[in-house]
Amino acid sequence: MADKKPTNKKPALGRGLGALLKDSPQKNQTQDVLPAQPVVGIYEIALSEIQVNPFQPRTHFDKDALGELAESIKVQGIIQPITVRKLTDGDYQLISGERRYQASKMAGLDKIPAYIRTANDQQMLEMALIENIQRENLNALEIAHSYQRLLVECNLKQEELGERVGKNRTTVNNYMRLLKLPPDIQAGLRDNIISMGHARAIINIEDIDKQLAIYKRTVAEELNVRKVEALVKALNSSSEERSAEKIEGLDPVRKYEIGKIQQRLASHFGSKVQLKADGKNKGEIKIPFRSADDLNRILEILDII
Repeated sequence: MADKKPTNKKPALGRGLGALLKDSPQKNQTQDVLPAQPVVGIYEIALSEIQVNPFQPRTHFDKDALGELAESIKVQGIIQPITVRKLTDGDYQLISGERRYQASKMAGLDKIPAYIRTANDQQMLEMALIENIQRENLNALEIAHSYQRLLVECNLKQEELGERVGKNRTTVNNYMRLLKLPPDIQAGLRDNIISMGHARAIINIEDIDKQLAIYKRTVAEELNVRKVEALVKALNSSSEERSAEKIEGLDPVRKYEIGKIQQRLASHFGSKVQLKADGKNKGEIKIPFRSADDLNRILEILDII
């Protein structure tokens, strides 16, 4: 195998990735193991020596867009190198840049510029997910699944996840809530039949049948986000009025206040919250959860774990 010779370009790390992995050193003919000190350089690696990333968060690559990228590569070459890790001598595995890798094969290239980094499986998964979230045009559902994998497989808390991807906890939680939608609505979001704005409005309805009914109406009538939000608000308002009627011993003003607090709690926890109070300001708050993961999510919001 021909030696990979570095150019004078400097590697560019995505936000927050420097803390995950160290740059690889220049390849030394007498060494099979990459030492820890950093290197400045980009290597030309044969496409035949590179395996695809088993941790790739993107599940679908648009063939037309891939073809356009291949044509661009034929003319302009690879502008942004891919990132790989070394498995054995002459054997590499993609960390990020699968679209560029696949398009380069389509363009008939034999080699591709790459950064070589050292990483174990968990670091590779974390880096691949974060770099894809930051750099690729993932849809909202793919981002939500990527966040979930970072939380579960990389053992991150929501606060740590937010720091890794540069998002606050509320934004992360908004994406995670999408995974609670029924499969039909998730498929519509994945296929761009509805937007994340539509989905975020629909998820504020607790009843799945009502969620599906509004989803079908949204698609059939091509409703914009604002109209869907109005439908959801009207539906929830009638539900809140019925709930407020069950609160005994409270004057109308107090009933309204309790209803608003209950609504705010439900929005904060991403779950249907029950708030009961009597005329002496005594009562209880109930926060239901659907699974162990859902309980852990609520506990994290409460900053208990």
